[in-house]
Amino acid sequence: MQTTMTEPASALTLQLLEWISDRPRTYAEVLDAWHTSCPRLTILEDASIAGLIDCAAGNGRAVSLTPKGKALLEARPPQR
Repeated sequence: MQTTMTEPASALTLQLLEWISDRPRTYAEVLDAWHTSCPRLTILEDASIAGLIDCAAGNGRAVSLTPKGKALLEARPPQR
């Protein structure tokens, strides 16, 4: 899988994916931590549009990585 992202967006996207994969997150928790009013920094929205994260319907709305998001996270370069 080849995904093209620009820096620093790719670094922030990977941080978002790592953060979500760390433990179950609710939509409210994700929105509180990752929402921004800056029109040029839309990491949460971009990850959703790219199919990297999924938000389950219902009360508590759990946010999780999609298979595509998991694959991107697993394919990241080794951290220094």
